[in-house]
Amino acid sequence: ETVTSGIVSALGRSGLNAENYENFIQTDAAINRGNSGGALVNLNGELIGINTAILAPDGGNIGIGFAIPSNMVKNLTSQMVEYGQVKRGELGIMGTELNSELAKAMKVDAQRGAFVSQVLPNSSAAKAGIKAGDVITSLNGKPISSFAALRAQVGTMPVGSKLTLGLLRDGKQVNVNLELQQSSQNQVDSSSIFNGIEGAEMSNKGKDQGVVVNNVKTGTPAAQIGLKKGDVIIGANQQAVKNIAELRKVLDSKPSVLALNIQRGDSSIYLLMQ
Repeated sequence: ETVTSGIVSALGRSGLNAENYENFIQTDAAINRGNSGGALVNLNGELIGINTAILAPDGGNIGIGFAIPSNMVKNLTSQMVEYGQVKRGELGIMGTELNSELAKAMKVDAQRGAFVSQVLPNSSAAKAGIKAGDVITSLNGKPISSFAALRAQVGTMPVGSKLTLGLLRDGKQVNVNLELQQSSQNQVDSSSIFNGIEGAEMSNKGKDQGVVVNNVKTGTPAAQIGLKKGDVIIGANQQAVKNIAELRKVLDSKPSVLALNIQRGDSSIYLLMQ
């Protein structure tokens, strides 16, 4: 048996796999192949994490290792003991990271947080009044740095947990309370941002009622970003869009990020492009 030492390099690391429930501790303490499941302890011998993965291009240790935080492990193991499985909670939202370019496009006075692009019908978020275009800035009073961080924290909370979310909406801070529902497991991650809207046939809807999408060609950028036949574009980068001329005016300004406000049936959603 061996013990290695090092420092904690970073907290809240993500992007290691496709599950997206990630909130790793990064350390330079040597973690070799076969060490997964071992304990990561502090100088007092207290458990702070479970060793999980290493970045090893050539198969050996290069001082970049990752561990699951002990509080996350405690939550998940208690669920496995009680239910025989992990029951992930979900808010029922889709979104992406809030960066400076998106904040500028949406006229949001914040640089960090989770941007909500869509709220799923009958979800916890919908029942609490969360809307597309909101920016989630805190969870139970603690700051949220990114959409990935929000997803990781919520994904390990028990179903039925009661949460308070801090939102930024139209320049004002709003707090909402909700209860987590069980994950449906059939959501499609829409956090990716695609280029362009070529491939969509559009026309004006009535008199100053927006721009209606008449058809979307399969495999085109418009299809990739999620535009669908019947969608009505009613806004772009926080500017009202009443007709094609107003949409073209926004596009002609060549924004680095384009946030389209879409009316889809009874729902209002955002589609993001870069």
